[in-house]
Amino acid sequence: MTCLFNDPAAFADEALEGFAAAHRRWVRPVTGGVVRAAATPAGQVAVVIGGGSGHYPAFSGLVGRGLAHGAAVGNVFASPSARQIHSVAEAAHGGAGVLLMYGNYAGDVLHFGQAAERLAADGIDTRTFAVADDISSAGPDESAKRRGIAGDLPVFKAAAVAAEQGLPLDEVLGVAERAGARTRSFGIAFSGCTLPGADHPLFTVPEARMAVGLGIHGEPGIGEEALPTADEAARLLVETLLGELPEDVAGPGGQRAAVILNGLGSVKYEELFVVYRKVAALLGEAGVEIVDPEVGELVTSFDMAGVSLTLTWLDDRLEELWRAPADTPAYRKGALGTPEPEQAPVTTRAQDTAVPDTAALPPASDASREAAGTVLAALDAVARVVDTHADELGRIDAVAGDGDHGIGMRRGSTAAQRAATDAHGLGAGAGTVLARAADAWADKAGGTSGALWGTMLRSLGTALGDQEAPDAPRVADGVTEASAAVRRLGGAEVGDKTMVDVLVPFADTLAAATAEGLPLSDAWDRAATAATEAAAGTAGLLPRRGRARPHAEKSLGTPDAGAHSLALITRAVHGVLLNH
Repeated sequence: MTCLFNDPAAFADEALEGFAAAHRRWVRPVTGGVVRAAATPAGQVAVVIGGGSGHYPAFSGLVGRGLAHGAAVGNVFASPSARQIHSVAEAAHGGAGVLLMYGNYAGDVLHFGQAAERLAADGIDTRTFAVADDISSAGPDESAKRRGIAGDLPVFKAAAVAAEQGLPLDEVLGVAERAGARTRSFGIAFSGCTLPGADHPLFTVPEARMAVGLGIHGEPGIGEEALPTADEAARLLVETLLGELPEDVAGPGGQRAAVILNGLGSVKYEELFVVYRKVAALLGEAGVEIVDPEVGELVTSFDMAGVSLTLTWLDDRLEELWRAPADTPAYRKGALGTPEPEQAPVTTRAQDTAVPDTAALPPASDASREAAGTVLAALDAVARVVDTHADELGRIDAVAGDGDHGIGMRRGSTAAQRAATDAHGLGAGAGTVLARAADAWADKAGGTSGALWGTMLRSLGTALGDQEAPDAPRVADGVTEASAAVRRLGGAEVGDKTMVDVLVPFADTLAAATAEGLPLSDAWDRAATAATEAAAGTAGLLPRRGRARPHAEKSLGTPDAGAHSLALITRAVHGVLLNH
């Protein structure tokens, strides 16, 4: 259990602040994460990695020569926002483009994809690559749906070394693709992890049992087996990975592999060595030549008791990249000579616009400023209802996911309310208040829900604008556009057991009711009722997207957490509309 913290909501920010202060030789802080202490050499591709906090040394600890040029760091187990990623990538950019790399999780895919679009709009050539090495999370025929776990390290390293060798952006991406295609991981756990401020783990494992095939965000395993001895655990890990070789590897005999035995947080190094002793023997018996093995904590999950094994099947080029020296706060190999000199922090455009001020506010009419008061009241109500139900939302999410939906929604809604309060106090119109709230929600919540709620609030803000007094049809149009934007961004449709199952009927019902001429409060009431019914209906669905997908059967009989939270919010906002 994580014992040393102040405000749990500030844990990730304070951890990053302390990390940067302790490792000034390697890194300097920027908005959203860290970059190398020395600037990326002119003409060199910048490899920017990232993901949620709670996985140290990933991701900030892997910034330095021979590895990443920068790392965007989100909240605990939540993707950094697109704005944070953009800030880090802009600071790391050396003029030859940026490769954004991350684990294959829905929130990371959304946020890094949005960041890539913004960087491209700024004239920065950008590519993205998601590591998908966890063989337990999807079959070989659906490998693109697999999660990224400890295989992050060899894939990140291969791309970063290629960048330092001067390869152009598309060739660096090609190296990442080659390394990713030849990397496989599999993990087991004996207990779940506990987030800062929580009084119970995200999942539990029965006594004398172990969870098999788990992720790194507190997700439960795909199955359970009897607690093994160290040798039995090693055999399970090795045989599982040897059972699925890359297409161009005919068999393990005569092959070379980079081997990583990774501790997930609370397994002691001595225990890892006992397991690795047997791993090495079994791989040797199979005819595998082990190249520069790594045994230790490399991609963790707070205090989870568990281990994972990663094999990257090497060719001559990948072996060269794997053996190359590296010098980062948490991962060092070989010798690179004199450290690069530190540089004073630079201010990026992303930092320039991070703090709102009166001069940056678009002009607003009196009518829009008045409507902004109603928007603020609605966001106050959203924050209250989320806070009231956060534990319930976490419990629902933990049935088949990682249990952090309530925590993420609380972070996001609280940040949005604060940003809206600041903007309203400066005289912003309704559209700008919603836009500021959208950015704050995405920044602080991260993850899939952060991206989607940021998109919804921004869509609604764009529809309302800052000049005209919003009427019922304009609000309905904004909600309709929010529904369409969420489906475009996330790719989910009705029936996938996501918030879309509630958002679509809510938007459609609101549009139909306003078209009938109903006042906004009455139309919203009808739509909120449809939302509540739709949320309850998700209990009978199997999830086809997100972290719950690998545990689909477990979720039967339980509503989707995102759908349920949206339904609660629509009803809370109706209470505000009755009084405004």
